[in-house]
Amino acid sequence: MNMMMRRKAPSLVDLCIRTAIDNVRYLGDVGETDIGLLSHILPHCTVDQLGHIEKCTEERDLSEVTDKLWKKFYEKEFGVKSTSLVVERMKQKKVSFKWSKLYEAKLKDRDEAQKKSFDRIKQLYQKEGARKQSRQVKICTKVPPSSNKRCFYGGPGTSNMKSNLMKKAKVECLNSLEVKNLAAMKKQASSSLSSRCIAPARKLGGFSGKDCASSSKPMQRRL
Repeated sequence: MNMMMRRKAPSLVDLCIRTAIDNVRYLGDVGETDIGLLSHILPHCTVDQLGHIEKCTEERDLSEVTDKLWKKFYEKEFGVKSTSLVVERMKQKKVSFKWSKLYEAKLKDRDEAQKKSFDRIKQLYQKEGARKQSRQVKICTKVPPSSNKRCFYGGPGTSNMKSNLMKKAKVECLNSLEVKNLAAMKKQASSSLSSRCIAPARKLGGFSGKDCASSSKPMQRRL
């Protein structure tokens, strides 16, 4: 009991700060808030929450409190080495920039660099895919137009091509030595047969008219 009584009760300011921290995601314009209170409240903001509060508080510069917070965000996001390099360059050039602006610029540069890198990788994949596809066997579904001179897929030109081939084969067959010999043998056999048939005809033709008449008379008598 004595220990509990000795404890100091929280002040109204402490209660307000604690309530504001618990509801920091709902904060917007803090233009009229004491800077001392903001130094206790704003460190509990995330990057998005701090950026939202600064955008909403248009009539007041909060960099007195937020600049060191943005430096911590920069160091957490991009590393201690990058943060030290920025500090060194600002000293050399004797310039000073808000860490919120440096954070936004660095984030934009990184996003653009990542986008370019992704685009390059995408182009490489597309080239590789096109190269592989070009090496594949492609089935041609387009039927070539018919032609009377050359036709390999059917159509009007097929009959002409077959007719020409048949004529050529027939000519080659007629010009071959075997066919010529066979034709000569047939011709010789035909001439010898005709000479045999002509000889008896001449003998029959040598009879006189009297013989024919005498031979016909006995036949009339028999009748």
